[in-house]
Amino acid sequence: MVFKRLLQAMGVGGPSVETVLVNPNCRPGGYLEGQIHVVGGDHPVDISYVALGLVTRVEVESGDAEYDTIQEFHRQQAAGPFRLGSGERRDIPFRFEVPWETPITEIGGQHLHGMTMGLRTELEVARAVDKGDLDPVAVYPLPAQEQIIAALFQLGFRFSRADVERGHIYGVRQSLPFYQEIEFYPGPRYARAINQLELTFVATPQELQVVLELDKRGGLFTEGRDAFGRFTVDYATVDRTDWASQLDRWLRQSLQRRGLFF
Repeated sequence: MVFKRLLQAMGVGGPSVETVLVNPNCRPGGYLEGQIHVVGGDHPVDISYVALGLVTRVEVESGDAEYDTIQEFHRQQAAGPFRLGSGERRDIPFRFEVPWETPITEIGGQHLHGMTMGLRTELEVARAVDKGDLDPVAVYPLPAQEQIIAALFQLGFRFSRADVERGHIYGVRQSLPFYQEIEFYPGPRYARAINQLELTFVATPQELQVVLELDKRGGLFTEGRDAFGRFTVDYATVDRTDWASQLDRWLRQSLQRRGLFF
């Protein structure tokens, strides 16, 4: 994906920027590679820096209010100070690290409704900062994440939507100030007991933490409640587990412990 935008903060005749990604698709813990082309305008300028930032839309709850914001959660400097002559072109190659906890945006080639992810180029000239436009990025799941999602599909669950919420999950090691929730409609065998299932991944280089939240249906004399499950997946042994059977066992045990049979 390519974007080119005249830096309005510089006025007419200022430098322009073009960012080209070799491949806009990536995985958590991987890289985005490409080049930033900076072209001088009508007069020489001093560039203070060129930086890249990975951003996503985050839902924020504050008191009784709820709103969305675009949050940068990882940043790398692509170039330090340099002088850019009139009409001069400067090509800046980059290799941008994608954090392990980066939310995924695609499942099975389908974009997750509700997700936004982009790489933003920022350039400062004469103390004026232009954050540029977003270069869309697609984040595909890790193999271990794919196995968990495939197991849910095997059990009849269907994707509903996804979002990113600011905050931390109790008892889970997190480095980012937010977490992703991927929501599923229940499979037929669970539909009488569950309204929806919410799935959260928190990945590290060594393992994958998986958090499941069940939004349970309320009965005539009972209120609906949530049930939480949490487990860790070892990348080295993930292929040795029948995840559909494992998840089905946990779901049944969780619901039966709370008096919900199906």
